[in-house]
Amino acid sequence: MEIEEVSDYEALPLLSLNHVSLLCRSVWDSVRFYEDVLGFVLIKRPSSFNFNGAWLYNYGIGIHLIENPSIDDFDTVTEPRPINPKDNHISFQCTDVGLVKRRLEDMGMRYVTAVVEDDGTRVDQVFFHDPDGYMIELCNCENIPIIPLYSCSFKPRMGSFKRAAASTCGFLETVMMESLSTDMLNFSF
Repeated sequence: MEIEEVSDYEALPLLSLNHVSLLCRSVWDSVRFYEDVLGFVLIKRPSSFNFNGAWLYNYGIGIHLIENPSIDDFDTVTEPRPINPKDNHISFQCTDVGLVKRRLEDMGMRYVTAVVEDDGTRVDQVFFHDPDGYMIELCNCENIPIIPLYSCSFKPRMGSFKRAAASTCGFLETVMMESLSTDMLNFSF
């Protein structure tokens, strides 16, 4: 069997993220959370489904809830999980992180905050759980510009961990570009 390199394929013709599907213990508890806390709107769901669920929509994305009362059979955690910003999560941009924190406090919801800083830019993050323990992040992530790695120039480094010149890209991005460049040279021979 011959293995072809991924780069031999064109990317799939994607347009955007359509929806996220989540298993939940109670569709109606989750619907209330996504409506009341996050502002999603309940929308029509195809009648051909033979299981309990709900579809919600807002901000250009759908949330599809699938009821599974025995969800605890798959997830042995029955007590509230710690809120860990490095765990799987769904992230939404918001207009006012301070207001988000005040409203979560008014609702009696537990949350954790984090800050990301890069070259003088600051992103404030707020993490909390939905009724089934899925983590939600609300942030002002638009503060950090999206810079494709290919725009990071390859600059040979002196020694193994010293940069030859300052770059707008960080150390990790420079290492990744160096690795990509080395791989490309290897492919060409």
